[in-house]
Amino acid sequence: MNRQSIPLLSPAIGTHRELVSFHFGPAGSGQKIYIQSSLHADETPAMLTTVLLKRRLLELEKRGALNAEIVLVPVANPVGLGQYVLGQFLGRFDLGSGKNFNRHFMQFPKLTSRAKEVLGSDAKENRRTVRELIAAELTEQKPLTEFESLQLALLKLSFDADVVIDLHCSLEAAMHLYTSEAAWPEFEPLARYLGAQASLLATNSGGESFDETHGLLWWKLQQDMPADKPVPNGTIAVTVECRGQRDVSYEAAQEDADALVDYLAWRKAILIDAKPLPELPTPATPLAGSEQFYAPVSGILIHRAKIGDRIHVGQALFDIVDPLTDETTTVSSNTEGVFYMRRAIRFVTAGAPLGRVTGTRPFRTGVLLGA
Repeated sequence: MNRQSIPLLSPAIGTHRELVSFHFGPAGSGQKIYIQSSLHADETPAMLTTVLLKRRLLELEKRGALNAEIVLVPVANPVGLGQYVLGQFLGRFDLGSGKNFNRHFMQFPKLTSRAKEVLGSDAKENRRTVRELIAAELTEQKPLTEFESLQLALLKLSFDADVVIDLHCSLEAAMHLYTSEAAWPEFEPLARYLGAQASLLATNSGGESFDETHGLLWWKLQQDMPADKPVPNGTIAVTVECRGQRDVSYEAAQEDADALVDYLAWRKAILIDAKPLPELPTPATPLAGSEQFYAPVSGILIHRAKIGDRIHVGQALFDIVDPLTDETTTVSSNTEGVFYMRRAIRFVTAGAPLGRVTGTRPFRTGVLLGA
């Protein structure tokens, strides 16, 4: 194992943070896996998963069982990890700018025009050339803030990976994941090993998130390049939501770490026998088919369905009780699917997001991710 540290841009005199990565296995082996956790710094279950995964990787490396370069970043957001306000840990948004740490990553505006000039007819060679172009564009970037330097450092660590796995969690949720339609065949085994109760697919969800920045880059090139300049898949990426924020236990984290090892074994990145693929708990569904629920009024929130429940049309999911008038407002589902996440709140203001149910029929457009 090789431990590396990248200094981040100091936001103020006397302060300094660093991004730490752990590198396992043979570099230049022909396959690179990048795994990070807690880009939203207050999503702790994912962080514990990477702790236990690191222990497994150390053991496997000593046995000579690693057949790929594996980069692990257990603390992907040291900036957010230091944000406490009156005892409340706030890791989703940068307090200096209000920006979401997992939105609006760099989109490589010069890549297509440069690629058209230099790509040839050899798809494998084109993959190598595109990665060189990406590296050059990353090198040209000059971050102005600590936030920007963090996003740039993460991209420099991950841009040349074949597989990117971004571990998060929701507030209260079942195990679920997000990926693209093109990458789903490669990640269906991961969903099986993790026991994902929902797998949400979108080519472009509109948020310019970390995982989508990688996969969308290659997808756009494939659409833009002429037939005589073929572009293969360079990076496939997935976001895994390791249940909810309070689901921090050795047992759950070990299950998830073991599932990641099983998946890497399936990919031949680890030279151990891959476990038989379990049944897929729930078929993948379009992210655009998920119904998002919002509070029509303010009041006390009562949850009427459990996380992971299979929901039918018309089923009551939430009651909102006005403590002054005693009036109860019920929010019901218009969709049949899995109730895969909800907010960890028990009193809501009007318009507050409440939760989501998967659906098979796409009906939403525009930005499909939450704030």
